[in-house]
Amino acid sequence: MRLIRDLNPESQKMLERIYRASKHHQVRERAKCILLSFQGTTIEELSGIFGVTRKTIYNWLTAWEDRKLIGFYNRRGRGRKPKLTEAQGQQVIDWVKEEPKSLKKSR
Repeated sequence: MRLIRDLNPESQKMLERIYRASKHHQVRERAKCILLSFQGTTIEELSGIFGVTRKTIYNWLTAWEDRKLIGFYNRRGRGRKPKLTEAQGQQVIDWVKEEPKSLKKSR
């Protein structure tokens, strides 16, 4: 069983403030997860509370241990990459502007 063991009072207050005030839902969830882990909640219980897998909980704990607060935020480059390049996207926009009522010509 893996828990957050060393959490000083300042960090606890900061995490509680983040949990209450952050505008990002994921950040609030992760802050609460760290607090509950410090209070002794097991990985299985945490995964049930947050509706995520055990691996996700481990990832959150590792991110906290490695990067502290910055670990709560998703890194850049996540998500689906665009299928069209910027030039191709601009070309599509130009075609639609030229013939806005005839999309068949845009194909």
